[in-house]
Amino acid sequence: MILFSALVDDAGLFPPTSLHMNEALSRNRRDLERGSEVLTHRFLCPASRLDRLRGIDYRPRRIGLILDTSELPRFDDLPVDYVETTLPPDTSAEALAEQLRLPAGVRLFAEVPPRKLAMDVPDGVGLKVRCGGMTADKFPHAEHLGQFIRSCAESGIPFKATAGLHHAVRHFDPTLGVDRHGFLNLLLAVCEAVEDRDPVPVLRTTDVGNLVQMARAVHEETATRARRLLVSYGSCNTCAPLEDLRALGLIESEEGL
Repeated sequence: MILFSALVDDAGLFPPTSLHMNEALSRNRRDLERGSEVLTHRFLCPASRLDRLRGIDYRPRRIGLILDTSELPRFDDLPVDYVETTLPPDTSAEALAEQLRLPAGVRLFAEVPPRKLAMDVPDGVGLKVRCGGMTADKFPHAEHLGQFIRSCAESGIPFKATAGLHHAVRHFDPTLGVDRHGFLNLLLAVCEAVEDRDPVPVLRTTDVGNLVQMARAVHEETATRARRLLVSYGSCNTCAPLEDLRALGLIESEEGL
């Protein structure tokens, strides 16, 4: 199904899983061998840890480079798809792209706050939105996330999502005292937005049966448009999304779709 194909990036190095490099790369290799189409098999790696990655025999098939250094490191020897970095205050996405001057074929995703609405984004550049974190204040309100999605849909700006999307359906986390966004909610909210409907109700719902029914009813054209908009999201656990989708009956029991 187009809706779930190549949806989940491998963020095993990042919290709360925070695997060691060897463990994270071993898991990435196992996932690749199993061949699930839900996973992008794109390994998200901080720029500060590239040298450690280079010191290991196994190389991921695809890499998303998270810029956590003051300067962009050399990466021409690695299969980097994307560079992701925070958009500095008072800096335009165009200025950031000009500053970084990424090689052809490597796309820039600039992280912005969920409240950041329509902005000028040059061709080849997308946005990145944070859907959670280690503390309650990192989780955006559904209204703010919905405004971000609607703005991207209206402007045709592709985006990636990160953090907090641990399970398919929105649920309450008693440890943090906050509602966690569900990746299925997010995906269907994007479908609503590309059809010119309000994405907020879908982001807010915890009705599992309704979400499953909606997912099964998404037309192929809508799914295609939605996935052009929502490129992927990063998950530190690559098993949980597959387990959730299987439990909901939205993908087959096997590793593939």
